[in-house]
Amino acid sequence: MSHWKLTLAYDGTPYRGWQVQPNLPTIQGLLADAIHRTVGQRVLPQGSGRTDAGVHALGQVASFTLDANIPEANLHRALNRCLPPSIRVLAVEAVPPTFHARHSALSKTYQYRIFPQCPAPPNNVEYICPPTLAPYVWSCPWPLDLSALNQAAAHVLGTHDFTSFAAVDPDLTTRSQPAMESGAPSYPVSSDRVGYSHSARTALPFLDPDLSHSPIRTITHSQWHIDDGLFFYRVTANGFLHHMVRNLVGTFVQCGAHRLDPASIPTLLAAHDRTITGPTAPASGLFLISVDYPDAVKPLNPPNFQ
Repeated sequence: MSHWKLTLAYDGTPYRGWQVQPNLPTIQGLLADAIHRTVGQRVLPQGSGRTDAGVHALGQVASFTLDANIPEANLHRALNRCLPPSIRVLAVEAVPPTFHARHSALSKTYQYRIFPQCPAPPNNVEYICPPTLAPYVWSCPWPLDLSALNQAAAHVLGTHDFTSFAAVDPDLTTRSQPAMESGAPSYPVSSDRVGYSHSARTALPFLDPDLSHSPIRTITHSQWHIDDGLFFYRVTANGFLHHMVRNLVGTFVQCGAHRLDPASIPTLLAAHDRTITGPTAPASGLFLISVDYPDAVKPLNPPNFQ
């Protein structure tokens, strides 16, 4: 058996998100098909997180197990030949059998990008977002105050219950369902699919088996900046709820547009009520930048199949 970690970049515009869906193009589905074409095995690669439709990645991580004898460089080259140009495998690494792209992660970093359609007064000329940039930003119609954005963003640092910024997820059962729906390819359900055994969790104490069922998260970085005329928001946390980054951005933009007082963010957090926070920002501006792992899962030397 060989255990693999992939680092991926993709343009999420043409896809229905990460997770396999019947008869729809998804990153996970196309990656599974590429693995099957390469080694003749049906496995379902596990991602560090389920990016939604239209969300992009510069450093998504996936893991899976094979019983095929294939050198690392050959696997890397073959997968990119089988995948469309909008999905690229940046790195292929052999890892210990206990490694899992999602469960082993310590933190993730996302970036959100905004094109300011209306600059701050007194310049009231409306900017036009270039069509080559539009799929990768939110073309925001309001002037934004960087100071107010950062005042709001600072209030979410630390450990909080982020229920107020989580989607009311009607398809949570489907998103958590290990079995495939009828009409979709059949993949083996293994320990990689359903999680770690108790012994594996004991051996890897950094795993948090209950994190996905809790609204509590810890944010260690939350900051806005301007670069080349675009607004960038960067956030790092030990995990994110469904739509959490987009809901934070939508609320921060209300503050940046002076429609909401930045000092109200703690009150919104404490309310545990999604209906009182800002709108969900468009998926187009969101990028998964990187996923961090502990030293305990450093890559191994590639298996020698010669």
